[in-house]
Amino acid sequence: MSNLPKIKDLYNDSIELAKSDAFMALMNQPPKPEWVKEHPFIKNYKYIPIERIEFLLKTIFKRYRIEITGQGQSFNGVWVTVRVHYFHPVFAEWDYHDGIGAVQLQLRSQTTEEKQAGTKVMFCPENLSNGAISMAFPIAKTVALKDACDHFGKLFGSDINRKDDITYGLDPYLIPLDEKHPNWMKICEALKTRKTTLEKLKTMYKMEPETETFLTELTF
Repeated sequence: MSNLPKIKDLYNDSIELAKSDAFMALMNQPPKPEWVKEHPFIKNYKYIPIERIEFLLKTIFKRYRIEITGQGQSFNGVWVTVRVHYFHPVFAEWDYHDGIGAVQLQLRSQTTEEKQAGTKVMFCPENLSNGAISMAFPIAKTVALKDACDHFGKLFGSDINRKDDITYGLDPYLIPLDEKHPNWMKICEALKTRKTTLEKLKTMYKMEPETETFLTELTF
């Protein structure tokens, strides 16, 4: 296992990797609590309204477009698939995420006679409510858009209904080594107790000459 390359060794540009790492950490920050709403019909189900999703797309990516890649009817509902194209702010290239959404077609209300008889309104074209199709497809598209944006991370609501959670942060090996580094105290103590060497640390961390001088003095 010791011969396996480190993540940063897989990239030619450590600066690009650090930016990518920072971007991933940003995208996996929890959304603002006031953005998260309780679903009115599904118990204990939380969601982020579409206007917040669109706000994040505009704010973070600046350039994006939504492509409808498919649509149709299945059983008693309709479905829509979309592709969200976005210009990646770190890699400066276009990428995309796919999503799918479905919604049931709304049926007409029961008549008084049907209520009295206990007869259910069965699914058939004649029982569709007025505007059922025109309402269902836009909703399915919205669900598909949110499904595609879930791929971006927690900020877009990907984990708000999951019990298990993973915390994302910056890779400590990509952060310049100084007194603000999260491992700074441990590194200083390891040098003082001879559990590591400055030469080994220089292969793991990026450090300025001032930091190297300070750490050198700790070994004496």
